[in-house]
Amino acid sequence: MSGPARDDRHAEIHRQLAAALAELVPDDPSIPPHPYLRRHLAQHAAQGRVLDDDHVPPALLPWESSSGLGRLLAGEGGRAAHQRWLQAWATLEPYSRDLSPLSRLTSLHLAHHAAMSRATPAPRPGAAGTPFDRSPVTPLWSDCASPDNVWALNDADVVSLTSTVPRRRAPHQALLVTGDDHGVVRLLRRDGSASAPPITLHEGAVTHLLPLLEGIVATGSTDGAVAVLDAARGRPIGPVERRFGAWVTSLTLHRPRSGAPVLLAAWSDGHLAAFNTATLHRADIPLPPPDPAAALLSGTTRPDGGPLLIARHDTVAAFDGDAPRVRSRHPAPVRTLVALAEPGSYAVGDAEGNLSVHSAGPHPRTRSVRATAGGAVTSLTAVTVEGRETLVSGGADGTVRLWRPDGLEPVGESLQAHAEAVTALTALPERSGTRLITAGSDRTIRNWPLAGTTFLHGRSRWNRVTASALSPGPAHLLAATEGTTTLVRNIGTGEKRPVIDDEPVTALAWARPHHRLILAAALSDNSIALHTLGPGDDPAPPPRLRGHLSPALTLLALPGGDGSPLLASGSADGTVRLWDLDRQRGVAVFDDHRFSVRCLASTRTDEGVLLASGGSDGNLRVWDVAALAQRGPTIRCGQNIVNDVAFTRVRGREGLRIVTAGQNGTLRLWDPEAASGHLAEFAPGDGELNAVTAFRVHGRRTVLAAAGATGIHLWDAAGDRLLLQIVTGHAVSALRTAPQPGGEPSTVLLATGEAGTMIFRVHHDRLRPDRP
Repeated sequence: MSGPARDDRHAEIHRQLAAALAELVPDDPSIPPHPYLRRHLAQHAAQGRVLDDDHVPPALLPWESSSGLGRLLAGEGGRAAHQRWLQAWATLEPYSRDLSPLSRLTSLHLAHHAAMSRATPAPRPGAAGTPFDRSPVTPLWSDCASPDNVWALNDADVVSLTSTVPRRRAPHQALLVTGDDHGVVRLLRRDGSASAPPITLHEGAVTHLLPLLEGIVATGSTDGAVAVLDAARGRPIGPVERRFGAWVTSLTLHRPRSGAPVLLAAWSDGHLAAFNTATLHRADIPLPPPDPAAALLSGTTRPDGGPLLIARHDTVAAFDGDAPRVRSRHPAPVRTLVALAEPGSYAVGDAEGNLSVHSAGPHPRTRSVRATAGGAVTSLTAVTVEGRETLVSGGADGTVRLWRPDGLEPVGESLQAHAEAVTALTALPERSGTRLITAGSDRTIRNWPLAGTTFLHGRSRWNRVTASALSPGPAHLLAATEGTTTLVRNIGTGEKRPVIDDEPVTALAWARPHHRLILAAALSDNSIALHTLGPGDDPAPPPRLRGHLSPALTLLALPGGDGSPLLASGSADGTVRLWDLDRQRGVAVFDDHRFSVRCLASTRTDEGVLLASGGSDGNLRVWDVAALAQRGPTIRCGQNIVNDVAFTRVRGREGLRIVTAGQNGTLRLWDPEAASGHLAEFAPGDGELNAVTAFRVHGRRTVLAAAGATGIHLWDAAGDRLLLQIVTGHAVSALRTAPQPGGEPSTVLLATGEAGTMIFRVHHDRLRPDRP
């Protein structure tokens, strides 16, 4: 038996295997399934063409270890409606290989809710479709965009990409080569796994990667060196040339009108050099005359050769062995330059976001469009989509777009590919069709199909939130600012109302003076607006507190020493101010910080209310609110910038403690009465820590929640042990607790980041030490 009949029989066998094995998965996701199910059930379902939530039950996913579910789903297509849990897990898979099953279960629970119930109240516990009743968290509300299509992660910014096919391998076995700003080159297989250990090839950023012959790749760096590596063997071959005091600005392959292709390199001091692609020795070919300006190059590899394109500043010239001839001038400096298939034609992306295509011939034409909503065109490449040459542009706003070069007509919608700037693009051939690989300043590498619906319908844009605050319960109100609009939502009913429109907001805080609910909002004009919410809302413009010389970056409501309601504000002007909310006037100014005040925290003690502040000077200060003076010494935290601060009491330690979240990726615990070193440190290895908050469990144990580049980490400070890791797939910039009714054995957490906001309840009795 051969052909389609044999393939159908093969698929039927795997369908039966998948159905039988799915019955063996325990209903309780906290019970580990058999190792065979963890490793092979998803593969059987994929080969049987039944890769869906029925054949790969959600309870298996926290234990799934095939490490290729995202790749299996990418080859399926068209069944997303029956793959909700699988799709949610695929977004987390790259982040979760070192997590415990409990952390995986928790992360999956929240990711599925975000995908299925965006901006709507959460389903009640025990409702259909929520199999994780014993999860340590219960989602309450979310509007987060999914971290989808993440193919690989990097611990530094990836600034260059290319693909190469090692000798004697088929195109679909191509390797992806990445270069980062630490000088490291990585070689990745099509499933995102490493084909070789990382190679430290340069002392500066690897800004250029260029495939040569049979898996050989040339690299260029800010250290001024051009080097070569063998991707097939995963090892460097050696340096080609280095210029001290300059950096490599461009690498390209170019075939002159007569002769073999050569490797061309350009440096920031204007120097150009040509090298034989086989021997890597200097090649003797005509080059443009010396010019001190840095150049971008784009050559041609057509059999009949062609002109070399050279961009300097805002001008593109063509060189054909004689003097360069200016071909085009642009409204802003040229950032990207790509030669097109039509002889003499090319595309340019500039620093103001313009994309233009220039054709050669007796009647040259120029077509230009705005390619990004904001910022420069940061990446540009030409690929083949459905047999046609297509331009792909990446922008500083994180978007990617496809364009037809002949008329610069967009293909489909703009794709929000990254939370930050797109730093590199390349195409990767696969059996199912070419895929686009993108890298961004969010340190992710993402994998997008170039055919199908990816660009036809676009994708949910990153819901970047600049400020948020959650009111005290039990009827929680969420205030959040997106762009220039601030909305207040009741997360229980889904009702929402606009509060501020057409005005940027840098910080929000809720206050409840005399049983009135007030939303304080820090505005871009340096003032703080006080919005009264409730049945007796005042329709008049809200009162404003004025005094800061720069916008407030953090706000905090707290009781005054005499019981009057106060608002604390920390500003980019380096001051902390206290405001009397009843009289709507300033009470005190603390101007001891040298730079921006980025965070505030308060606590009540037997002696009164204390306020802590930290910021860009790396210092921590504690203020006595009643005395209106600093209490204790200034603590130099040694964490670069102090991004956030929280008060806590740690079991087994006397007195009050303060925890700081630092730019250097650590949490540090301090005695506010001593200027000596920190008492404890926690480093989750998740990049810069942007936020921290603390809550008590069973009235005794203190849990610290810290937010990093890809998730939230819950740490037992007294026992120095990790309790739980929650993958978000994006940086969380603010993390706060909401007060709960007395005796409630849970804590509500608000997590706000570059992709949106999530609110969830942490159940104290389900937290236990995290063990991978």
